[in-house]
Amino acid sequence: TAGHGAPAALQCQEGATGPGRAGPCRRRLSGAVPVPAGSAARPGELWDAVVLTAADAAQAGAFREQLAEKLRREQLPRAVRYLVCADPPGPRIGNGGSTLHALRCLEEQYGDQWTSFTVLLIHSGGYSQRLPNASALGKIFTALPLGEPLYQMLELKLSMYIDFPRHMKPGVLVTCSDDIELYSTGVTEAITFDKPGFTALAHPSDLAVGTTHGVFVLDPSSFSGKGGLEYGSCYRFLHKPDVETMHQSGAVCVRRDRPQLSSPGSCGDSAVASECVYTDSVFYMDHSTAQQLLHFYKQMGTLGCEIDAYGDFLQALGPGATPDYTKNTRNVSKEDSGLVAVRQQLYSLLQGTALNVIVLNNSQFYHIGTTQEYLFHFTAESKLRFELGLQPVAFSICPDSARTLDQLSIIQSILEPGCVIGPGSVIEYSRIGPEVSVGKGSIVSGSYINFSVDIPSECFLSSVSVKMADGVEYVTMVFGVGDDLKKSVKSLSDIHSLRFFGASLPECLDLWSLEASDQLFSSEDTRLGLWTARIFPVCSTLSESVRMSLNMLNSVQHKSAFKVSGFQLLSVEEMLTYKDVEDMLQFRKQIYDEICLQRQKEKSDYRMNGT
Repeated sequence: TAGHGAPAALQCQEGATGPGRAGPCRRRLSGAVPVPAGSAARPGELWDAVVLTAADAAQAGAFREQLAEKLRREQLPRAVRYLVCADPPGPRIGNGGSTLHALRCLEEQYGDQWTSFTVLLIHSGGYSQRLPNASALGKIFTALPLGEPLYQMLELKLSMYIDFPRHMKPGVLVTCSDDIELYSTGVTEAITFDKPGFTALAHPSDLAVGTTHGVFVLDPSSFSGKGGLEYGSCYRFLHKPDVETMHQSGAVCVRRDRPQLSSPGSCGDSAVASECVYTDSVFYMDHSTAQQLLHFYKQMGTLGCEIDAYGDFLQALGPGATPDYTKNTRNVSKEDSGLVAVRQQLYSLLQGTALNVIVLNNSQFYHIGTTQEYLFHFTAESKLRFELGLQPVAFSICPDSARTLDQLSIIQSILEPGCVIGPGSVIEYSRIGPEVSVGKGSIVSGSYINFSVDIPSECFLSSVSVKMADGVEYVTMVFGVGDDLKKSVKSLSDIHSLRFFGASLPECLDLWSLEASDQLFSSEDTRLGLWTARIFPVCSTLSESVRMSLNMLNSVQHKSAFKVSGFQLLSVEEMLTYKDVEDMLQFRKQIYDEICLQRQKEKSDYRMNGT
């Protein structure tokens, strides 16, 4: 059944929690330092279930393997049920569809038992086209330069929300796998999810941020703007509104000494510099609302279109909601024929349901879903880096010369003396030899580089193990960090608009002796783009695949021919289809074991020298 999108639960005995590290995280804005979970958990202290959504059965399998490994190492609380739920086969259903399908998985897996559950539902089913080093193993398993052994996004999520279950009635908290919410409240203040309907966290943001997020039009009578934590109600929810709509709807607050709601459509010039809106992040729905949505999903049978958990659920809520949004497809990435009808049915179902808002005035929302955001937050003087205490060198073996540089991020990697890493670069899960130079602002992930090479600045390099007919082989994708892997064209005559490290794709194909044809692209539905271009050679060793891809990049930079037509070539899309999760995790484990041995040796040497 797993191949048909059915869930598979990873569950350990109740009441036992390992000495894992995913314990309380004091969300102080001066630095959130996670604390161990402790040896036992009282009822209600931990989530009853943590659900990860997956795009397909293959991704779900990758998630289950990684969860099993974390549980084996006792890096997660063991008294929690972990459920991975793959989207059903067929057309993509969006994170709204994934939410509905996950509710069905919960009911199928746990029966009536789930009616009393507090559930953390993490949307983790994307293909991470804007941060492709997370594509093969999932954004929720993105490593953070923090902790020994390392924290990944999953542990950070569990740490950030550690206090929530004990102040929550049965229901579901919905969050994404690539965002981080940090906040500060009074010592005696707790965030409580106990109201019927929906309850959302709200963060003060610039108006520019509001144009790419959900924005709450708060009810002025329920909102004073005082203190760090305030409970209010939402009159209406706007999804990625323009600035004019925010003003006209009364969503804009004027922040002087404290936020004050301005009246709809009015805002004096003197207040421009201190205007803000309250934007969304995570939301909660109580069990009866979740049950209502599940009943709707069962009646629908199959969705057949992509729906958005934020735009299509929350816009139906609050006394000011109107059905106008159901026909507005401006913010939709892929318009489906049935989308408007499904939205209208959801509106009818949810109309009149309350949208409660927990306003966190001292809070910050961070997104780490793109290469630029990833590099900025991990290597630059970002607020997040300071608040979480992210390290330049985390759980790695590297020469002292690299440790003196603050503006880089080395994550579970082994760097040999002699190598040079430029400022603003991230190296994760890699082995870097002595004759390797990495330029500025680059990302190297899952690679083994044991030969002499200069990797240019702003280069993205990520290796994937693949299962082929002859066993495990290796492919390394290489791009510019700013290349747009989501962009696609419908016809071969338009592929000149696709850019690879500053050059047009046809120019690159000429240099590599490849012909531009339909067979060059792996996608069935005429999506021709860097994501679907079959340009990366399959090699028998990891280091050889890195060498080949860097030679291709070098040929583009220097406009010199480098023939790859004799190799089997894969697209990034195909790499994910053929990925060998076990082999990739094995490579990481070898690095992990070597670092652990080195740590033990250092401790033993320290004791010997100290006596």
